[in-house]
Amino acid sequence: MSQYRFKQSFSDDPSLSDKLFDLMEVTFPGISSLAECARKLGASWETASTPFIRFHDDIAITHVGVLEIPMQIMGQRLTVGGVHGVATRAEFRRRGYYREVMEEVLEYCDRDRLDETLVLTTPQPELYLPFGFRVVEEHIFKVKCNSTGSTDSFRTLDFTDTKDYTLLHRLLETRIPVSNIVGVVKEKPVFCVNEGSRPLFYAEDLDLIACMEIEDNRLHLFDLVTTQICSLKNIKYY
Repeated sequence: MSQYRFKQSFSDDPSLSDKLFDLMEVTFPGISSLAECARKLGASWETASTPFIRFHDDIAITHVGVLEIPMQIMGQRLTVGGVHGVATRAEFRRRGYYREVMEEVLEYCDRDRLDETLVLTTPQPELYLPFGFRVVEEHIFKVKCNSTGSTDSFRTLDFTDTKDYTLLHRLLETRIPVSNIVGVVKEKPVFCVNEGSRPLFYAEDLDLIACMEIEDNRLHLFDLVTTQICSLKNIKYY
């Protein structure tokens, strides 16, 4: 029997996913559809996340999930712990339940050697400072470029086509980080949950999947999945 009171298993309890997403949808509206999209792409939330859940009368009232994310940071390959999906039902807040679960999660990460680097993305960092987290600001990089390329150079991937489905998995399994400073390597579920609902584009000559959106005259580039580092110069003239 596990020493952890709140650690659950999706494989041991087939009903657990529905119970969790009943809570998650209240806290993060729309998360269920993102998770379902990832499942259709063959990379489910349930295969990647270790859930720590407190129940009350068989209802999930508090959840903290743990991911193991393979990354390259400053040229070194690391498995980074991702703390995510932190949620407590409104009627059960301010009772210490979240603190209990989070403390158990941090103990678990320590024992599994994930505590060297833990990441958590949140608009409310003050909730996590008492647990030893520190604020690292995110940055958006902007650059002007005059594109001479053609939109015909990229095609939209169609995952009802087996070839495109296989292509996505091949590149996610063999991708290199977008930067030697910090980047994700072989990882599927987080990508598919975060980006799987967006249009994904493929450049055959570059063997590259681009997650991007065009708004007015701006190109928003969210991620590149490829087997070689590709410069912006290569993309903008493509």
